[in-house]
Amino acid sequence: MALKKRTIRTIPQERTPVEELDPAERATNFLEVNCGYKLEEALRESERCLMCADEPCVRGCPVSIDIPSFIKKIGEKNFHGAYDVITNTNLLPAVCGRVCPQENQCEGVCTVADSLEPVAIGRLERFVGDMAIREGWSNIPYIEPSGFKVGIVGSGPAGMACAADMAKAGCDVTVYEAFHEAGGVLKYGIPDFRLPNSTVDAELAKLIELGIKFECNTLVGRLFTIEEMIQEMGFHAVFIGTGAGYPSFMGIPGESLNGVLSANELLTRCNLMHGRDPEHYDTPLPPSKNVAVIGAGNTAMDALRVSLRLGAGNVHCIYRRSHAEAPARAEEIHHAEEEGIQFHWLTNPVEILDDGKNNVRGMRCIRMELGEPDESGRRRPVVVPGSEFEFEADLVVYAIGTNANPILGQTSGLKLNKWGYIATDENLATSIAGVFAGGDIVTGAATVIEAMGAGRKAARGMKAWLGLRDTEESCLGEPAPFEDRLLGLDPAEHDFALVRLPRSAASSSNAS
Repeated sequence: MALKKRTIRTIPQERTPVEELDPAERATNFLEVNCGYKLEEALRESERCLMCADEPCVRGCPVSIDIPSFIKKIGEKNFHGAYDVITNTNLLPAVCGRVCPQENQCEGVCTVADSLEPVAIGRLERFVGDMAIREGWSNIPYIEPSGFKVGIVGSGPAGMACAADMAKAGCDVTVYEAFHEAGGVLKYGIPDFRLPNSTVDAELAKLIELGIKFECNTLVGRLFTIEEMIQEMGFHAVFIGTGAGYPSFMGIPGESLNGVLSANELLTRCNLMHGRDPEHYDTPLPPSKNVAVIGAGNTAMDALRVSLRLGAGNVHCIYRRSHAEAPARAEEIHHAEEEGIQFHWLTNPVEILDDGKNNVRGMRCIRMELGEPDESGRRRPVVVPGSEFEFEADLVVYAIGTNANPILGQTSGLKLNKWGYIATDENLATSIAGVFAGGDIVTGAATVIEAMGAGRKAARGMKAWLGLRDTEESCLGEPAPFEDRLLGLDPAEHDFALVRLPRSAASSSNAS
């Protein structure tokens, strides 16, 4: 029986809320704040999707998840079917459902949002991803070995997405990770109260099921170079997805004092090196009572809330623009405010103060006001004369952005752009034949799902470079929707067989 057409008046009018831990309780531990949808909550929220014919949410998703289809299957209680739809383009639904800025992507263009709050697409994706982990679901297709060997540098979102697509194409895939655990920024950069490590590990396990090998404690560019991977180690193609984790500082007096560090360093020590568990691990973290974090992006929010959980009595956010211009997700700022973080909007540091023993004792700041918009479109902060003031701090954390790590550029012949990021063409191919790159190392800081989209785009370029058939592309015109495919093949291709000719035979055939 056909479903009754939904309209903005017939769907549930209120966005289904999600349970969260009490702020006073959660500020003392690293338990996940957002508890996720229960079954009845997910079913109710699925009823709010209008199943739009033009699907703006799909266009708003960097990896083009068929969002209406997976939400429809949730409403039909076909949860495995919903998982199949999502994982056709995104292998990390439990991760992306938690950390993607849906409000600026799929939910930001949701038709329902024209009149009401948008459909909670991210919460529904997480619901399906969490159920898949609990039930042990995975989508491992039959894989015909291609004979090609592919190397992936970096095990973050871009590297994981590229590795998965190349493994499905029959390649022997090895991922190299500089740290002692795989996962990249998902592991070292995002605290457990936003993204539990157990969730990342569960999603990584599905990549291992595809036959992907992870080699940790391997710093490419020091142990061996990109050129050596191609010329001596037998890799037919290489993808670089190392991210951009080189921290930025302001260049103000006092940055060399003890008690000044980057948010990346703080979060890595806490998240990946278990600095939050001093009883069992010896990871050094400076004991701090008054912490100042410079910046107001998502990384800054993580650093602020981690500092609170590590025992700081007062935690301050210093940001030179106003609340309205803060780049962090609204939900993250709201959670930080609930937990007692003190925000100093329109405030800019001018000096970090010395206690006379080479340690931080405070900060000197100056008040700002907003002037005309700058090149980013945000109003430019302007100094308010005579407004300097000091406040007490014994730890200062910089969270004002990152740059490309220079190691690969220094140790290979890769062409870089003027900012030090790897230069690529429209297919994400680099200046070295057979080497591709994507994610933050190419574009600068972006979202998890954008990095995954770049990894998948690079995989398409690599498959074309290797002469591999891309099953996502129909050789007979516009590909059929996912639901109409059989074993991943377009219906128009069911009576055809793939024949791979040796390169010499293919060349002579083309010549004739």
